Amino acid sequence: MNPFQRALIEKTGHDYGFEYVLSGSEGSVNLASARQPAKVAINLESSQFALSFTSPAHALLNAELMRSFPAVACTGESFIAPDQDTLAALLRRAAELAHALPNQASHDFDARLQQELAELPADLKGTEVERVVRQRVGQQAFRSAMLDYWGGSCALTGIALPELLRASHAKPWAECASDIERLDVFNGFLLSANLDALFDRFLISFSDTGGLLISARISSRNKALLGLELPLQLRWIVDEHLPYLRYHRSKFV
Repeated sequence: MNPFQRALIEKTGHDYGFEYVLSGSEGSVNLASARQPAKVAINLESSQFALSFTSPAHALLNAELMRSFPAVACTGESFIAPDQDTLAALLRRAAELAHALPNQASHDFDARLQQELAELPADLKGTEVERVVRQRVGQQAFRSAMLDYWGGSCALTGIALPELLRASHAKPWAECASDIERLDVFNGFLLSANLDALFDRFLISFSDTGGLLISARISSRNKALLGLELPLQLRWIVDEHLPYLRYHRSKFV
């Protein structure tokens, strides 16, 4: 790897979610980030880029990258990017996923919550005000993780207007057994506002294969007005969604 190639890889990493250069061997570039926990080692193999990721959610990260990039070759633990554009896309998606996958949202929540609670007057700690702060910070962390996981687009329609998107819980916040459940990116979907309202009221749900289920309470006319006439399918669904979806369907009306 010559100095120009190394500089190109480091610049691409900096621009797409891996801004720190770590020490490594002469033939590889090792990158990390202060914003998410994943690291990547990048080697040149016959003018192609071989990327090997490590993270606390290593297996999930690799599985999601393989799903996101079905045309990219994967040999063992390495993804083979044939060009700089693919290198950039892999790094960007890996950074998004590393920020979203369990239990990074929970770690972010703990850090933000401690900061906000430290600013509360002592006489408000342990009161309803603290509960409201805890819920607000948690919902912000959940939304941030959802936006990263779904690439800023509705899980069902692909609408990419953040102002219209909501982080929808499958197992409601109040019914979760722990903050880890509440903040699990697989406990729900990123949905446009009208779909979020329907999902929140259990008027729509999804099958184990991602097909949209519509309550009999929604008339044909309202289906048409809501744009729900045609069969709709989640952009993707993984096994980790299923326990939460089954809980949601148990309340589906």
